[in-house]
Amino acid sequence: MDTRLTAEQDEIRRTLRELLRTHCGPEELRAAVAGPAGYDPLLWSALAGRLGLPGLALPEAYGGVGCSVTELALAGEETGRFLAPSPLLATSVLAAPLVLALGTEAQRAALLPRIAAGSLTAALAVRGPALSTVLALTGGNDGYSAGGGRAGGVQARRTADGWRLYGEVGQVLDGHSAGVLLVAAHTGGFTRPRTLLFLVAGDAAGLVRTRQTALDATRPQGRVQLRDVPAELLGDEEADVPAALAGAGDAVAAVLAAEAVGAAGRVLERTVEYTGQRVQFGRPVGSFQAVKHRLADVYVAVQAARSAARYAAWAAGAGRASPAGGPEPDGPAGGLALAQGLEALRCAAGEGIQLHGGIGFTWEHDAHLYFKRAAGDELLFGPVHRLRDRAAETAGLFAAAAL
Repeated sequence: MDTRLTAEQDEIRRTLRELLRTHCGPEELRAAVAGPAGYDPLLWSALAGRLGLPGLALPEAYGGVGCSVTELALAGEETGRFLAPSPLLATSVLAAPLVLALGTEAQRAALLPRIAAGSLTAALAVRGPALSTVLALTGGNDGYSAGGGRAGGVQARRTADGWRLYGEVGQVLDGHSAGVLLVAAHTGGFTRPRTLLFLVAGDAAGLVRTRQTALDATRPQGRVQLRDVPAELLGDEEADVPAALAGAGDAVAAVLAAEAVGAAGRVLERTVEYTGQRVQFGRPVGSFQAVKHRLADVYVAVQAARSAARYAAWAAGAGRASPAGGPEPDGPAGGLALAQGLEALRCAAGEGIQLHGGIGFTWEHDAHLYFKRAAGDELLFGPVHRLRDRAAETAGLFAAAAL
């Protein structure tokens, strides 16, 4: 694996950072999350039009750029630096790969070019607490069922006119604003129970969506209620949906890990800058040895997490296109990289709040946005110890220890 960025990758990173620095400052960020969509539509249009960000990892045949997970993770690292609220995670990282993997050719042609152009956003309607299990990041998803009825699941039934969905899903990333929903629904009853994915238009009759209050406002979430809503089956009834979701999990984790690394790196930069300006006892706080040690620990954690995230992104992409003669990845690394990234972000955000002193403990300070991102991502995609448990189980470490 070559850790150096190519000229194209470096250009993606540089251009994206300049754009976000100009359009996603602290004031713009707070205004965007307070809007009805939870993000700035103008910024999303700029990201799509100037950089082709929504279609970065989609094939050129469907209007995408044709890059790999590595470039998508690199973009995620930059958006993580600024905590930029956008439909990138829900649309391009969670939903689009499933449409590409399971959809019919007609469905791909109808949806993916619009997603790549940024004119259509999408969301995967799976309950937030179950998301890490569904993606096989914290456990096997063989027993996952989208059902549950009154407990919050979604049921599907076939009619003469097609499929109809009823039920409810909470904590859906961008679920309140996405143009199309990929809804995981339970079908088959008791005789042949299974989970399938269905396409639901954002303006479908009987669909009720409301934005929910979330710990991390930069990741807007919505509650989706389906009241006998017409839906289109994604792919066919023989599709192995759990396998497709598990297969997408490693790439999702790699992008999330890169986001966490970008956020942790930015927190560290701001903390180092502040400790160089804040004066106590006639000298900058950053000159005290104890403070240097704490910042050095954060730096080591961030660099280790960055290395893990880069490897995970390479491994997720190299699994389908390893260079001739190059080494094959050892296996899924996304879960471990995500655990490392979340731990580094939590450490960096916590130290940032403390080393900013009294002002760091006020809710209005930007350090709390990063701390909430760390806590929110752990609730949605973690926790860290379960990510590591799953990675160890997948690698067979527990079986080896039993022998």
